[in-house]
Amino acid sequence: MAQIGNLKAAERHAEKIGLPFTRMISIHWQAAGVPLAGMAKATGRFTDLMAKALARHGSGTAWLWTHENGDGKGGHCHLLAHVPADLVPVVTALQRGWLRRITLRSYRARVIHSKPIGGRLGLEAGNPDLHAVNLEAALAYVLKGASPEAASKFGLERLEAGGRVIGKRCGTSQNIGAKARKAKD
Repeated sequence: MAQIGNLKAAERHAEKIGLPFTRMISIHWQAAGVPLAGMAKATGRFTDLMAKALARHGSGTAWLWTHENGDGKGGHCHLLAHVPADLVPVVTALQRGWLRRITLRSYRARVIHSKPIGGRLGLEAGNPDLHAVNLEAALAYVLKGASPEAASKFGLERLEAGGRVIGKRCGTSQNIGAKARKAKD
């Protein structure tokens, strides 16, 4: 319950500070050769590399992530992140290299899937209402591992078992976490 509340509040705060989530990135860590016990560290390294790349290009970012482990998919991560439309080509070009640095292996097809929320770049500026609807759907998707009680409280309709994970199941960037939100209030 607390985790779902935190992620939903983090999403609202990202919007409030001008860093709305614009991209959904899924990384299939098991397919990349990362064992379940290494998934949390790998996700942390990926978000660190992404934030540094965006900072080098003069942009801030915010993100939230969830870890899942399912039959056929193994350990994987869903990440909602703020990536400005003009920097999507930069981030997209770098992602496979980041995965090679993290896994120390050649990139394997279909390990990473990255797409704009709402299906097109710049939707958050061009059609904010449509972006909001699509962001709500993307957030509901990454929260699908919620308990039935949390789903009822937060109006989540899609539920799927999140599977066994080692370490944290979910998290946010510091700039939209509980401590940052409290400091802004």
